[in-house]
Amino acid sequence: MARSWTPSSWQSSVAEQQPEWPDAAARDGALAQIAGFPPLVFAGEARSLQASLAQVAAGNAFLLQAGDCAESFEEFSANNIREKLRVILQMAVVLTYSMGVPVVKVGRMAGQFAKPRSSPFEKIGDLELPSFRGHIVNDVHPNAAARIPDPQRMVQAYHQSASTLNLLRAFTKGGFADLNRVNAWTQEFVASSPEGQRYVALSAEIERALDFMRACGIDTENYSSLHEVDVYTSHEALLLGYEEALTRQDSLTGAWYDCSAHMLWIGERTRQLDGAHIEFLRGVGNPLGCKIGPSTTVDFILELCQKLNPAQIPGRLTLISRMGADKVEDSLRPLLRAVRESGHPVVWACDPMHGNTFTSVGGRKTRHFDEIIREITGFVAAHRAEGTWPGGIHVELTGDNVTECLGGADDLTDADLDVRYQTVCDPRLNARQGLDLAFGVAELIRSAGFA
Repeated sequence: MARSWTPSSWQSSVAEQQPEWPDAAARDGALAQIAGFPPLVFAGEARSLQASLAQVAAGNAFLLQAGDCAESFEEFSANNIREKLRVILQMAVVLTYSMGVPVVKVGRMAGQFAKPRSSPFEKIGDLELPSFRGHIVNDVHPNAAARIPDPQRMVQAYHQSASTLNLLRAFTKGGFADLNRVNAWTQEFVASSPEGQRYVALSAEIERALDFMRACGIDTENYSSLHEVDVYTSHEALLLGYEEALTRQDSLTGAWYDCSAHMLWIGERTRQLDGAHIEFLRGVGNPLGCKIGPSTTVDFILELCQKLNPAQIPGRLTLISRMGADKVEDSLRPLLRAVRESGHPVVWACDPMHGNTFTSVGGRKTRHFDEIIREITGFVAAHRAEGTWPGGIHVELTGDNVTECLGGADDLTDADLDVRYQTVCDPRLNARQGLDLAFGVAELIRSAGFA
């Protein structure tokens, strides 16, 4: 029998990957500030996302979860938010048009600040420093003072998240996402690429379809789904004090929701069955995700499903596989089979990035586009073999013209990485590569007979 849950019950379990705050009183003061702030999202929005994810679990929709590896305080601007949203919308249009199913759009934004690290220290030149844990904790600059955890950064993260959400809502409901503007979403540096030209051709087809609907007497102006979109937010729920401070009891249902984001996920480093992260998230009403790697066993995944979704609510749980291109098909198939046979209605999504990270010849952390595609290929093949739905992708990308991942249509090489390598943590796909990925995923799904 599960023990009783409260927003603070996680404190009696071991919490991995938490910062060592030098001043407990300052930490508690910052969390008290945040607890007094308004929620960032509302319970009803989280329930709407869960209903959409239930359609994904049933094989009737597709999940696109995308955005920054780690959001930055220094690169926070309206332009950056708009360009990130732009590439997500473009990718969603490609996937929707090519696959014939709705695409549930979830951004890694408005809260994706904290990063787990493999070591509490890192070597930068001759210096050994505390690891950078995301701008919500400390600063990326390579000096000892910058790496001291500062709890007021959590307050700053809250305010930046609120501003980001405000702008996202304005863009998605105020005309920017209007399907009549589908061609206007193309950025200059994307338009000149082969995948950009493919997108221009696709957008022209959509515009002709809209013209046809109007010619048939359909009043497209009064269809809100053509003019507005829902874009939800998500992040890894890493800093449990911050998450607890933003947990609220819904006035309509009495259930508890973590109002820092619509969807929260647990990383592979913090998914201990008896750990604090699973203890905390099992009690909130939000849709949840959990990363799973190649070492994941059948017994573990079945117990994980039972802990996080004992009522077997469709859309409640998304399992995000990050296996590596060489391991995904063989590692995933027994998990797919076991979960299917157990009756748990999960969403299966593929993170093709984290299992394919390596250090380039020049010393940059990077990923190769071909390996990203190869992991998605194995993911789709595993689902085809087991008769399950390859429900989505989970990718790190930006709308900016960065050079952080090798390959793609531009065939970026090791020498290109230094041109615009701007990430504060892991390498991201740029907008061209993101669009290329969307076309590639759609073709994989169709060729496997799913669409």
